Amino acid sequence: MTSRPAPTPRPPHRPDPAGGCPHAHNARLLAEGAVTPVVLPGEIDGMAVLGHDALRDFLSHPDVAKGPQHFTALAEGRIPDGWPLRTFATVPGMITADGADHRRLRALVSSAFTTRRVEELRPRVEAVTAGLLDGLAEAAGTGDGVADLRRHYALPLPLGVICELLGVDAAHQDRLHHLSSLVVATDTTPGQAVAANRELVELLASIAAAKAAAPGDDLTSALIAARDEDGDRLDQAELIGTLLLLIVAGHETTLNLLTNAVRALCAHRDQLALVVEGRATWADVVEETLRWDSPVSYFPFRYPTRDLTVDGTLIPRGTPVLAGYSAAGRDTKAHGPDADRFDVTRTARVKHLSLGHGPHYCLGAPLARLEATVALEALFTRFPELDLAVPDAELPRHAGFVGNSVRTLPVRPGG
Repeated sequence: MTSRPAPTPRPPHRPDPAGGCPHAHNARLLAEGAVTPVVLPGEIDGMAVLGHDALRDFLSHPDVAKGPQHFTALAEGRIPDGWPLRTFATVPGMITADGADHRRLRALVSSAFTTRRVEELRPRVEAVTAGLLDGLAEAAGTGDGVADLRRHYALPLPLGVICELLGVDAAHQDRLHHLSSLVVATDTTPGQAVAANRELVELLASIAAAKAAAPGDDLTSALIAARDEDGDRLDQAELIGTLLLLIVAGHETTLNLLTNAVRALCAHRDQLALVVEGRATWADVVEETLRWDSPVSYFPFRYPTRDLTVDGTLIPRGTPVLAGYSAAGRDTKAHGPDADRFDVTRTARVKHLSLGHGPHYCLGAPLARLEATVALEALFTRFPELDLAVPDAELPRHAGFVGNSVRTLPVRPGG
């Protein structure tokens, strides 16, 4: 009897902490299978689920959890305070809660993000957008016809709207974005990571204290009332964690979505023409951008609560797992052989996973979609000849492997 040799272990992938375009790496990794071992910063072993079907099933699997108590390396004391991904694992709130705790925390804010409530924000989003377009034109007029669309348009729209919902003073917005970008980066030093997290928590605590002293008609005041009226519903750490999640997720993802959509349309003028001519919609642009160039590349973390086999690959209990949204969006097994083609008429095919799936599906999805569709239509209506001022390949990439976009987007609005 001859024995069959054991399969050669798949070499682990090392996501670049400094970021970079993920798509070439994703294609190579997907060619080898839907699940890959990874080495995270600090030489922490993990896994990434990349294939569309495997990721969809994994995200909704009953034996997959978000709670930090399931993270073996954390429980064993191998994750230092300055680990750049520690906040994703440990921040109190719905992002690290499961079961009844997750439903309790999600219920406290979900009413603010229903499709109906978000649609009521449309006039305000349109008004903010119009003002920002004026600012973009003014910036281009003083800069040789070039302006940074990310700075003047894609960033202040979602940041301003989420801060307005939360009742956060505009004076805090620049600092909140700076600290948020450090928290989601993966190339920070331990000292930078600790300092950014500490300052962000302190700033949010001071904002909450001000709201407690002078409540308003905003979501922060409502959360504080829930904490004060019934401490079992929300404690102080969960309040701060919820504010952190809402501010970071409430603008960083939409910021990346907008910059990626503008880049895609500038590179594919035929697709822009389909929308302008009415043969596709701005909502189609948003959905195809979410699939083709997901705002999030690898999202941390989920943990199997038992040894789990995913698409033929064993993921041991307690392993930190990254959700590979950008890879799943271009998985040819799900989206066809032309999955790497930007096509705004693709709407009848398999739906993307870029806003999540299962119990932790993105709470702010209706708001992100509203902001993006309003912003893109207004932008290309006002500036139909808008184009990039430098080649896309030369744009500096996002600092980290979590977010997927560029740090600046110089454009020539024209007109």
